[in-house]
Amino acid sequence: MGQTGFFDLSNRYGGLDKFGDPLVLLKRTIPWKAFRPELKALWRKPPEERKSNAGRKPWDEVLMFKVIVLQQLYNLSDDQIEYQIRDRLSFMRFLDLGLEDPVPDAKTVWVYREKMAQADKVKALFDRFDAYLRDNGYLAMGGQIVDASIVAVPRQHNRREENKEIKAGETPGDWDDKPHKKRHKDVDARWSEEDQKIVQWTVFPTNKHGKSHCGYKNHINTDRRHKFIRDYQVSDASVHDSQVLVDLIDGSNTSSDFWADSAYRSALTERTLEEKGYRSHIHNKGKRGKPLSARQTKANKTRSKVRVRVEHVFGFQERSMGGKFIRTIGMARARAKIGMMNLVYNMSRLVQFECGVAVAG
Repeated sequence: MGQTGFFDLSNRYGGLDKFGDPLVLLKRTIPWKAFRPELKALWRKPPEERKSNAGRKPWDEVLMFKVIVLQQLYNLSDDQIEYQIRDRLSFMRFLDLGLEDPVPDAKTVWVYREKMAQADKVKALFDRFDAYLRDNGYLAMGGQIVDASIVAVPRQHNRREENKEIKAGETPGDWDDKPHKKRHKDVDARWSEEDQKIVQWTVFPTNKHGKSHCGYKNHINTDRRHKFIRDYQVSDASVHDSQVLVDLIDGSNTSSDFWADSAYRSALTERTLEEKGYRSHIHNKGKRGKPLSARQTKANKTRSKVRVRVEHVFGFQERSMGGKFIRTIGMARARAKIGMMNLVYNMSRLVQFECGVAVAG
């Protein structure tokens, strides 16, 4: 085995470049320093509130944000992200860390992400990046497409009586006496409205496409032209898709065309869109004893050719970002985790536009 030389690390990085390290493109394309104002206000106390300047210096805000981005892109736990930073040269280069530099440990990553979640700051970071996209010519164009996807969480093995109390906004009687058990229970996650009617809040979760799920919903608005997520809302899975429709409408889209699947179809929705000046392309919905006509079926097929673009977003998150599954507890953490999922998707999408390469986990 040869002795370590001065240029060995550069040679190793050069070898990575031959295979097209996607993190180099992500590092170069995203305006990381633009996020510093929000991150600095979140993670550092102002000078007048600090007791002393002694002690270990805090980690750089942008570095820690990039760690959380990596964690989301590859769907890694706190322990896994620490290990991978120590082990992978591509991660170290992305973070501007040398072999001799210290690495944020798992607890540090958790603390920084927890502060972000509890302060509900991910949406502000998402909006800042969306403003950057618009300022650089990626306007919301061609109309907008709205859809929702379930983000699953670990199954909660609760008794029927416990689920009834949770639904009523109460804490099951013996949980307060068992803090360790209570800490691992997600009382904010829900099953879909349709499955609640079927299972009546038993331990069975949402059944969608033949698979069982329990958790939250990621409601998104994408523009037809660029397929960026322009806005999003996070709810528990019991919230019907149509309930957040108005909150998702993007008034800045250059087109008045509006697409959504049949779950959003209602007289109220059609009237709301008309009053706001939008042209509805929402799928027609059949009723019991009154199936869709041939004309309506053909219209739905035509609309699907546009609406399918939003499915590409969820598909990328599912297949290229490690899956739409989170292990967080509670709405605040779920909102932050899902918000980061949407933000990192937009970052990857920008790299694809700028460099012609999709950044995937």
